[in-house]
Amino acid sequence: MKQTLLVLAAGMGSRYGGLKQIDPVGPAGEAIIDYSVYDALRAGFNRLVFVIRHDIEDTFKETIGKRFKGRIDVAYVYQELNLPPGHVVPPGRTKPWGTGHAILMAADAIKEPFAVINADDFYGAHSYKVLSDQLRTGSHDMSMVGFTLRNTVSDFGSVARGVCDVSPDGYLNTVTEFTKIEKKGNTIQYTDAKGKVFPLTGNEIVSMNMWGFTPVLFDHLRSQWKDFIAKRGQEEKSEFFIPTVVTNVLAEGKQKLKVLHSPAQWFGVTYREDRPIVVESIRRLIARGDYPERLWS
Repeated sequence: MKQTLLVLAAGMGSRYGGLKQIDPVGPAGEAIIDYSVYDALRAGFNRLVFVIRHDIEDTFKETIGKRFKGRIDVAYVYQELNLPPGHVVPPGRTKPWGTGHAILMAADAIKEPFAVINADDFYGAHSYKVLSDQLRTGSHDMSMVGFTLRNTVSDFGSVARGVCDVSPDGYLNTVTEFTKIEKKGNTIQYTDAKGKVFPLTGNEIVSMNMWGFTPVLFDHLRSQWKDFIAKRGQEEKSEFFIPTVVTNVLAEGKQKLKVLHSPAQWFGVTYREDRPIVVESIRRLIARGDYPERLWS
């Protein structure tokens, strides 16, 4: 069965201060994405599609893409500030349009069940296994790997997380994008757009942008993208988030979404200060025998 891993790698890295998608964190120069692809191959994925930007294309292909040549089928699609005819990019806009738009860019490249991940997030081998197993069932349901919030926050600043409301039988009711979650001592809190602060328990199930879909998703994306641009296309910083798309699909009753829980300790490089923690975490996993010293030797 063909299964594609769609890797979102077009982000700007504004808080990180560089191309965190390709920053080496492993002992042989591996980036986080190398470990993601390694885990995906072990879980049964057999095709890769990268969403990148034209301005990082040469660097990305030379640094990352060439490692997978001959190991797995690889394709590239591009996310730019492209808008439908009749719409103009607002002045000052430089940031891509968000995760929903990034996935939509792969509509012509994917015809089979697929998973979606961020290039700069480490999800753990178990997460790929449960997601691959779900895709193999042939279910028309959407799916998502859910993580425990306290296992996903940074010590160095705020993060955005999709906080999930899950039914007793394991299906998603809603996922809400919280754009400013941060640690404050031993507590975790969320600050909304108006500056109001809400406490969180840390036990919340959150989306880390690790999804499982069928190509039916692209129909939903096209429709909602059109509406989004009509209403918010002239906002300098608005984003078309995939959690919002999924929530709208669920609200319309067109599909369900199965939440696949992962106990893994997520880690990533939201901030430059996160990098030493990522490097040390990977070294511990290598010492434990989870990964070889050199992934691709």
